[in-house]
Amino acid sequence: MLGACAINKVILMGRLTHDPELRQSQNGVMSCRFSVAIDRPQSSQAAQNGQERVTDFINCVAFNKTAEFVSRYFNKGKMILVEGSLRTGSYNDKNHPDVKHYTTDVWVDNVSFGETKSASSGASAGGYGGGYTAPQNNYSAPASQPAPQQAAPSVSVGSIDDFEEIINDSDLPF
Repeated sequence: MLGACAINKVILMGRLTHDPELRQSQNGVMSCRFSVAIDRPQSSQAAQNGQERVTDFINCVAFNKTAEFVSRYFNKGKMILVEGSLRTGSYNDKNHPDVKHYTTDVWVDNVSFGETKSASSGASAGGYGGGYTAPQNNYSAPASQPAPQQAAPSVSVGSIDDFEEIINDSDLPF
């Protein structure tokens, strides 16, 4: 028996398939529905054979402040990073009472931008859809000057003399 331990955590990164739909319920709860397109990993053999990449379309719903954030800063084609939990449900078809539909959604806890604003602008030029205005920090570099670059930390990896050269496979210990 597994006990009371259960994990329901979903992390997705993909592009929005349409503009988010912001709605408000009668009791004032904001919700935002959107769909994220995520390409499945493709084997190198499938790519060589010219097989098309398979894409999954995941339905997501955010609430309250997160819903407002998604609605304001994301639109069709933008890369988004979503963290949440998986929820399932069902409903009866209005036109066919004997037909039941099943749903699977990610209930969003957190979202993040999946790319920088400059990368997003490049995606827009490639046909993914309009841009967004990211929240501004208190500090912004002048437009004519690039942002200062930090030097990469130096790492010492030792000397090549610490390794023995193996001439052929018969010298391998395994």
